[in-house]
Amino acid sequence: MIGLSHYLVVAAILFAISIAGMFLNRKNMLVLLMCIELMLLAVNLNFIAFSHYMDDMAGQIFVFFILTVAAAEAAIGLAILVVLFRSRRTINVQELNELKG
Repeated sequence: MIGLSHYLVVAAILFAISIAGMFLNRKNMLVLLMCIELMLLAVNLNFIAFSHYMDDMAGQIFVFFILTVAAAEAAIGLAILVVLFRSRRTINVQELNELKG
């Protein structure tokens, strides 16, 4: 039987992978956005696991809000990346240090 600790371990591994991805790859903005999405998925997994364990629906409601924020973040983040790529021809984070209009 899969218990709460198994879900928490998987969520911790996902969160650690996303943190490692952010620190190891500081060049590509697209990978950084994917790491943020992976972090949000790890948090969602924790909310769902605790919600099921405690027989409370509040965690699952929070997951819907987090998914909404994640979808908006992905759409706006990708739109910003497209605009930056069109103007500077790169998505390298180190070359995007000046965001002057």
